[in-house]
Amino acid sequence: MKLRNLLISLSWMCLLLNTCLSQEVNDDKPNIVLIMVDDLGIGDLGCYGNDTIRTPHVDSLAREGVRLTQHISAASLCTPSRAAFLTGRYPIRSGMVSKMDSRVITSLGVSSGLFLNETTFAALVKNQGYTTALIGKWHQGLNCLSRSDHCHHPYNYGFDYYYGMPFTLFEPCWPDPSRDAELAIGSKIWLCVQLVAITVLTLTIGKLSRWISVPWSLILSMILFIFLLGYFWFSSYTSPLYWECLLMREHEITEQPMKAERAGSIMVKEAVSFLERNREGPFLLFYSFLHVHAPLPTTTEFIGTSKHGLYGDNVEEMDSMVGKILGAIDDLGLKNRTLVYFTADHGGHLEVRVGHAQHGGWNGIYKGGKGMGGWEGGIRVPGIVRWPGKVPAGEVIEEPTSLMDVFPTLAAVTGGTLPQDRVIDGRNLMPLLQGEIQHSEHEFLFHYCGVHLHAVRWHPRNSEAVWKVHYVTPVFQPPGAQACYMTTYCRCSGELVTYHNPPLLFDLSRDPSESTPLTRDTEPQYDLVIRTVANALKKHKDSIIPVQPQISGSHQDSIWLKPCCGVFPFCLCDKEGISSASGSS
Repeated sequence: MKLRNLLISLSWMCLLLNTCLSQEVNDDKPNIVLIMVDDLGIGDLGCYGNDTIRTPHVDSLAREGVRLTQHISAASLCTPSRAAFLTGRYPIRSGMVSKMDSRVITSLGVSSGLFLNETTFAALVKNQGYTTALIGKWHQGLNCLSRSDHCHHPYNYGFDYYYGMPFTLFEPCWPDPSRDAELAIGSKIWLCVQLVAITVLTLTIGKLSRWISVPWSLILSMILFIFLLGYFWFSSYTSPLYWECLLMREHEITEQPMKAERAGSIMVKEAVSFLERNREGPFLLFYSFLHVHAPLPTTTEFIGTSKHGLYGDNVEEMDSMVGKILGAIDDLGLKNRTLVYFTADHGGHLEVRVGHAQHGGWNGIYKGGKGMGGWEGGIRVPGIVRWPGKVPAGEVIEEPTSLMDVFPTLAAVTGGTLPQDRVIDGRNLMPLLQGEIQHSEHEFLFHYCGVHLHAVRWHPRNSEAVWKVHYVTPVFQPPGAQACYMTTYCRCSGELVTYHNPPLLFDLSRDPSESTPLTRDTEPQYDLVIRTVANALKKHKDSIIPVQPQISGSHQDSIWLKPCCGVFPFCLCDKEGISSASGSS
């Protein structure tokens, strides 16, 4: 009897011990929330110096964590930048670049996308037992051979749940101030076509059958009906609103066309729902904002609330949404077990202006912006990391870091293993964040514009200097401007760029706005810097294994690849009217 009781006691002790060990292992793996804003200028946030736009929730996040001041995107446009963020690799390695003027995936009707053999941070942590979700913008491709094969869907890159926009916001998605009436009409257009067609058929058959045979009246009616179908199809085909501006939950289209001004609110509800369902963890949530990309769809609640027109309104609404996500983390008791990271995909879009109204971001003291190759304004982005008890609060790190660093950092904090069959360009941020090292592990960073390398950054291991060498810079238009207002985006090559020989040289530690190029006469180390960077550039280029560019003229836009939630070509639906947050992981 005593032996039996002893065995029972030992069994309970083992069970409790295993439970504790299991809990301890789970506690060692933080929940992860990654927040990326679209087209946000680094100067748009209070914690980065803005004193006229209100961003209290992002500012609070910065006070509670580490703020990175030299955080660099791998590209100044969204598709390549996001590919690098997901994989920890320069986009030229994954083929997410172009030799053409279009440097992003331009339509849901092209077959391009991130190669399936690329490993994303979602796939990496999923192998460590994480539940993963992407909510928001994707812009890494969708279909390959048919409109429903979804070969580049987030599910094929390690995400367990997806809700959001497979493409990206652009002007047709939120047409003009009369958008409500236009979208209301659009959602009923198919019904109108049906009613008109039925009426015409009835009248035609009724009148024509009195004086010609019924078969002829039917033929004429069918011709008229086909004409109406053709007219509707043509009007839809020529409207990107219907073909590109849509929302998906998992593999299902929920809105076509999307109601852009309410999309952000629905996405926040989706994010909170995911957190609630997976509160036991561990989980990874990548919240990829549609804000603050033009045309800046904003709810009525925030329109007119800022000092900077519609753009400022949109930034303040974005901050409010960040607050709701952070609030849900707090309410669920997950704050101390959750690593939160906040950033933008690249700098603000300077060329997006209507008259004198600013519709693009402010990049602070930094020159240039979105699409401008190696200029700081297009690639220097916010970087905030909060993980209570693991990284200090209120710290500021001025060392060069990269969006590509997220991939190896997540591998380190989750116990994952980096792929050994490819070059990973990012570096684990934890030693820098935790103060174990004081100097960035990035000695060199390479700044591309499509396939063309425009600039190189060098941070010597024994120096505080951060040298920047520009080989190519865009030609701003019109003359005297600081952006490319004549072409919407600056070019990467050809007649609209300047090739510098000798290259331009700046020391960002002394001249972060890149205002005064250094010369042999003004900088004693000029020749040493130029020679060292040239050697590093050659070594870097030798490490690039050529792959087929995924963003090129060979990927033609096809109507047959565009998603459709109804019977083609009548692709209209609004399932959010029934439920705005009913997904499950």
